[in-house]
Amino acid sequence: MNIRLATTLVIAALIAPVAGYAAETKSTMESIKENVSDSVITAKIKAEYAKDKDVSALNIKVDTDDKGVVTLSGNAKSKAEADKAVKIARDTKGVSSVKNQIRVQAK
Repeated sequence: MNIRLATTLVIAALIAPVAGYAAETKSTMESIKENVSDSVITAKIKAEYAKDKDVSALNIKVDTDDKGVVTLSGNAKSKAEADKAVKIARDTKGVSSVKNQIRVQAK
């Protein structure tokens, strides 16, 4: 009976680190996928800004979190520019919501 208990404990001790490593690897892979996805969303929005003559890709900063929430910050020349930047971000695939922190510069 003692041999069986000892064997079970040895097997459990050998399996535990493997199970922990597998869980950590999965978590790391999910984190990498989320970061890539966030970067893709940010890049798509910035590319649309670069194509649009009314929105400054250089003055408006885009940050995307792991849930698809985009935060826009920086300066716009007008309310119309800020509104268009928000619309472009909202219309981008993968965006769940947009936080507008863009400041409109006084003329």
